[in-house]
Amino acid sequence: MNTDAVVTFAGVGKTYGTVKAVDDLSLELYPGQTVALLGPNGAGKSTSLDLLLGLRPADTGTVRVFGASPREAIVAGRVGAMLQSGGLMDEVTVGELVRLTCDLHPRAYPVGDVLSRAGITQIADRKVNKLSGGQEQRVRFAMATAGDSDLIVLDEPTTGMDVSARQAFWATMREQADQGRTVLFATHYLEEADAIADRVLVLHRGRLLADGTAAEIKAKAGARRVSFDLEGAIDEQAMRSLPFLTTIDVSGQTVRLQSTDADATVHALYGLGVYPRNLEVAGLGLEQAFVAITAAEDAASAPSTQTAQEAMAQ
Repeated sequence: MNTDAVVTFAGVGKTYGTVKAVDDLSLELYPGQTVALLGPNGAGKSTSLDLLLGLRPADTGTVRVFGASPREAIVAGRVGAMLQSGGLMDEVTVGELVRLTCDLHPRAYPVGDVLSRAGITQIADRKVNKLSGGQEQRVRFAMATAGDSDLIVLDEPTTGMDVSARQAFWATMREQADQGRTVLFATHYLEEADAIADRVLVLHRGRLLADGTAAEIKAKAGARRVSFDLEGAIDEQAMRSLPFLTTIDVSGQTVRLQSTDADATVHALYGLGVYPRNLEVAGLGLEQAFVAITAAEDAASAPSTQTAQEAMAQ
């Protein structure tokens, strides 16, 4: 085990009934990293964060945070967390709730600084149960950053925030990482992961499918985008016969393809006797790469028709 790691998952598993929420997960996070945790619903993201924070015990394997148990690291004030689950206290003001959080943190910041950083100074006197969804998220952020924590864990942190609030939030998170803190966040906003994270983890069915920079994840998908315009009627059936094609979308006179060998696909396109205009070939964006990686995993794990028929016959 690398003692320099902020977080270590070693062969971690968590099962609910017959469902493997986390399946033999092994990874390490290091100081100063901003890490995005991606995955479709049910991929195991929230369960993995719960295990990291000691909210649930692992069935197999070990989770260590700064070389200790998650509980020990949290009690020491080394971890700040902003989770989707769990409500906020009612009938108290924003300022009172943030002050309480600061009072409980072993290495607390001044309350005024915490309110200012989260952009909630103007609503400090408002009752928590009178807040909008975006304001509640900013209060949760304030609570997660109430003290000098070395690891900040965020579960869907910008849900409900408007564009300006999201931009301000991520600017603050960049500052945290620049100061040597590790920021781990789960998100459905893949454009955030692409723009913010210097490392991306892709979970699917509880297993780690990909781990690398956003550029490396895009390259791992092994496909490129091809788009062009055609004049006149489009023979979509002929288009579907192009080699190395993975997806096709025809919208009016515009055709958008994904191909695992864009050069061969474009060469064959001209072989059909058509002349594409405004031809563009580009790598996949993170969202398209994410979809391609998880779809490939689904296809690889799906039983063949023959196997399914044999199982039904038994």
